[in-house]
Amino acid sequence: MTNKKLTCLSDIYTFFQENETPIYFINTTTFNVLGLDQWIRSFRYVSYFDSFDGYHPRVLNPKDLGDDRVFGSKEEIVNWLLRQRSTHDMIHAGGGNGYMFSLMFDNDTERLADESGLTMAMPSDELRTYLDSKVVTTRLGNEAGVSSAPNALGRASTWEELRTICDRNDLGDELVVQTPHGDSGKTTFFINSESDWDKCSDQLVDQDLKVMKYIRHIPYALEAVTTRCGTMVGPILADITGYEEITIHKGGWAGNDISRNLVSEMQAASMRKMTKALGERLYEEGYKGTFCVDFLACTDSDEVFLGELNPRVSGISALTNLVTSKYAGAPLMLFHLLEFMDMDFDIDVEAISERWQDLDTWSQLIFKQVDHKSGLITKAPLSGIWRMRSDDSIRFVRRGIDWHNVANESEAFYMRIYGAGDYMYHGADIGILISRGRMQTDGRQLTDRAKRWVKALENEFELLSDES
Repeated sequence: MTNKKLTCLSDIYTFFQENETPIYFINTTTFNVLGLDQWIRSFRYVSYFDSFDGYHPRVLNPKDLGDDRVFGSKEEIVNWLLRQRSTHDMIHAGGGNGYMFSLMFDNDTERLADESGLTMAMPSDELRTYLDSKVVTTRLGNEAGVSSAPNALGRASTWEELRTICDRNDLGDELVVQTPHGDSGKTTFFINSESDWDKCSDQLVDQDLKVMKYIRHIPYALEAVTTRCGTMVGPILADITGYEEITIHKGGWAGNDISRNLVSEMQAASMRKMTKALGERLYEEGYKGTFCVDFLACTDSDEVFLGELNPRVSGISALTNLVTSKYAGAPLMLFHLLEFMDMDFDIDVEAISERWQDLDTWSQLIFKQVDHKSGLITKAPLSGIWRMRSDDSIRFVRRGIDWHNVANESEAFYMRIYGAGDYMYHGADIGILISRGRMQTDGRQLTDRAKRWVKALENEFELLSDES
């Protein structure tokens, strides 16, 4: 590995093309950083779900997948992958060392990685867990000058106690209540009455709560990377949340649009400034690398409020890396890896961030099994390029591992998660669609095109139902 200081994008390209130290993304799927292997010579994926039927040359799906165990979390799956013989054989063949990163991980992941000779290219689980708390995020945001929507922190064991918190802090009658840790809207609750409280109180009692005044808003997200040279801020994405056609959670994240002019210039400038400030504050806490910030852009003014922080690789990493690599010179994730590798670099973060704002229009939809049918999948759409016909049916065009090759809005890249032979259940993530153009209107509705794609892909599945 060269000891030359990297000072420009050309140096970074050369480093990753010449680097021989293995880098592994070990995760349930390859989705979050798919395409990163085109930039890094020594990159490999270890994935639980076989999305590509073995034809992706850089993906290992451990052959020891024969058991029928049920996993309780994504962390359990990652740890299971690290224990498999085929994973150990691959690491040994690569020299018995290297770096690994993932979407979700815990202290068992850290131990297993160390036993395998791998260095975690992620902040510690202890630090990540601490920063992942919505309560901590609010405090750090306040310290960095990044304001949340009007809120109060506290505990409530009854409806009356919740109302006392609201009244003392002038939060009104429409509330958004969050517990410290949660994923994709699962622990965000909209409470306007005692009956609303009764429906979810068992998940709120004995927890530190963030109680927010409800504001009319549109949710946005940015991914950034905080490094020794400063914080680089990626492009702004509009969140696609809560649509019953693709998710089972009212506030559940289900995809994103990315395009120029999603927000006013004032709001865009605010989001970037706030993200940079939060990144610098995180670095002071010892955090480094990529992170995702959710913002609430008020529809009644140009105000922008901090929503949530995801101190890790996230669901928007895929789309962020697609556009920052296709239009702006280098995927954001390269700088995350540089920060953890034994390299000396000094780059102009402002210049790179500016390049990342010059982009095209793309979208992603994350499909969940939204009806209550469950059973064995007997047929599922293949991963690759699909094309929509004039009658709204879709045709499989070709296998593919690169969503950059989507030609126009009549085409899309579908990445399969669940396939034939897998068991389908209510709420399962079944696949991901990447396409050019937007899937959500300015008025916060799924586009007709999005609905046609959802319906057409549903028709490609066949299920041996438990009821049959």
